[in-house]
Amino acid sequence: MPGRRKGYEMSLSIRQITTAAARNRFIAFPWRIYRHDPNWVPPLRSERRAFLDPRTNPFFEHAEVGLFMAVDDRRGPQGSIAATISHHHLATHNDGAGFFGLFECVNDLAVATRLFDTAGQFLRDRGMKIMRGPMNLCINDEFGLLVNGFGNPPVVLTAYNPPYYQRLVEGYGFTKAIDWYCYYREDTPGMIPERLVRGAQRARSRHSFDIRSISRRTLSDDMEKVRQIYSKAWKKNWGAVAMTPQEIHHMAAGLVQFADMDLCLIAEVDGNPAGVSIALPDINAALVHVRDGRLFPFGFIKLLWHRRRIDMLRLLIMGVAPEYRGMGIDTYFYYETWKRGLEKGYYRSEMSQILENNGPMNNALINMGAKIYKTHRIYDYAL
Repeated sequence: MPGRRKGYEMSLSIRQITTAAARNRFIAFPWRIYRHDPNWVPPLRSERRAFLDPRTNPFFEHAEVGLFMAVDDRRGPQGSIAATISHHHLATHNDGAGFFGLFECVNDLAVATRLFDTAGQFLRDRGMKIMRGPMNLCINDEFGLLVNGFGNPPVVLTAYNPPYYQRLVEGYGFTKAIDWYCYYREDTPGMIPERLVRGAQRARSRHSFDIRSISRRTLSDDMEKVRQIYSKAWKKNWGAVAMTPQEIHHMAAGLVQFADMDLCLIAEVDGNPAGVSIALPDINAALVHVRDGRLFPFGFIKLLWHRRRIDMLRLLIMGVAPEYRGMGIDTYFYYETWKRGLEKGYYRSEMSQILENNGPMNNALINMGAKIYKTHRIYDYAL
């Protein structure tokens, strides 16, 4: 195995993360894996600390999470992993699935095996039948192993990993559960596809609905409407789990710091929430320059400087409640986002992540000229 030495396994231990100091070492470990990878976008260390703190992340209110690191006596930290049980997932799907995530590892199957063994035992001890992932920490966070499209940096809120992780995961015995596609399109400034313009005009002429921006002044009420739409529109999607009010408001508090509210849209029919579309400027294009993951003393200045040059959007979510489908609301979302984005100088876009079996969405994006340029994969392992 790459990196193996005689007696190596004997010197490797798995340590559970139970203190704030150990959690900081867990958070810092990815810098060892990616220090020479210019495409990697370092997370903000303060954001990671808040994300993994049960006092600030409402996901922990209905979940059990174990954090572990593989440490070699001579060479220091070699890998990290999280094992997660989401009781809301189990209540929704009743499939006995627990999750692994936050997986980072040196290029050594022996280390990966010890990490997967430990995460699997954590889940098995709590009655789980399947270990699924990667999910950081759940389907509503970053998820999936990048298996295609390594030449491109990750956009905001998408997962990234070295190519060799696929060999480690599959070498342990994980098998594919499902793939998720990322579509890319680059446009000529000021040009909206005529086909999309006609579709939007047709939807407006045939049906009555209102589309407006989510407002910072009424953010709490608007996000509750988003939660209601999300619960309906994604209910039958693979692995989908409705967010609690606490989770949706926690998510909004994070997104609003860099969101452009003109690109966060709600559709209403007779005053009732009918659909939601949220596109985000790719803040990763600025964060990639904050290489140490610290905003102070100089990271904040770098972030502000490079933020002005962002020219790419990620269409994060777009969905319509079942009772309002067929009215062309989705088409009008695409049109309005396209138009507003171009007006603001965003001429590149990623639409992600789209289930491989979501025929209508895949067909719509292909018809608009978008191309699959990345694939993320979720794996299963029987416990």
